[in-house]
Amino acid sequence: MNRRTVIKTASAGFAASLLGGVASAQTAAAGFSASLPAAGKQTAYAPLKGYVKHSVSNWCFTEPPVGIPLEELAKSCKEIGIQSIELLGTPAQWSIVQKHGLTCAIVSGVAGIDIDDGWNDPAMHDILVSRYEELIPLMAKAGLTHTTCFSGKRRGLTDEQGWANCEKGLKRIIKTAEKHKVVLNMELLNTNMHEDQQCSRTAWGVEMCKRMGSENFKLLYDIYHMQIMEGNIIDTIKENIQYIGHIHTGGNPGRNEIDETQELNYPAIMKALVNAGYKGFVGQEFVPKAADPIASLRRCIQICDVTP
Repeated sequence: MNRRTVIKTASAGFAASLLGGVASAQTAAAGFSASLPAAGKQTAYAPLKGYVKHSVSNWCFTEPPVGIPLEELAKSCKEIGIQSIELLGTPAQWSIVQKHGLTCAIVSGVAGIDIDDGWNDPAMHDILVSRYEELIPLMAKAGLTHTTCFSGKRRGLTDEQGWANCEKGLKRIIKTAEKHKVVLNMELLNTNMHEDQQCSRTAWGVEMCKRMGSENFKLLYDIYHMQIMEGNIIDTIKENIQYIGHIHTGGNPGRNEIDETQELNYPAIMKALVNAGYKGFVGQEFVPKAADPIASLRRCIQICDVTP
């Protein structure tokens, strides 16, 4: 299961819903997570430090193979200190998390539309404009401020053609986004999982931000995807922090737990984010392998809960 599959399966009835309202891991020798308990162990944690705003991606925990009901996930997040469950696409879902004192840090902007079919295709502009013109006011009414968007597959387009097409379409809705104080975040994706996706390099996304020229258009910087595509995560974040509106995590390889079983040093990455002045949310977007997925989530939040 991945997010594309989730988006496809969520398509049926989307318009109606809008209108109607790690198994136990060994301690790392170098101290990467030496102070953290093994996943699955019931341990009292200190309150979160407050330098990182924590969120979790809905699909990783509510969809198979994990399958936790959204209401139960919200209760667990509240207890852990997580402030948001994200990538929810409908007011009904938003209301569930808000009832538990949480927010949806970034709304799914493509429910019912394949990630492959994005703003670089002029044939998609009318349907995308209609979709976002409907979504953005609903978000504002619910007090939500960030949503996703995608370039789409390259399909033979040059970089210049892709930028020009995206700019033409997105500028049809950017005034609405500015009016309602909503930020459109174009996600950076790897082309191993999302073959031929045009917005697959940080430099491509940054140029898109420059062409849009609006604080209401930024990048969803997915650390997992960009580790696969280009690496050099910390320097890239430091150099482009002004263009980043949201962050996603994920262990590589496999998009599993972000601990010492994989190649990214998340405490160092999170510290770089904090020191660069990033004020947005960090969304955990890993698919848990542990027998107790909530204990795994709690542990990964602790890994990311750094101080400057």
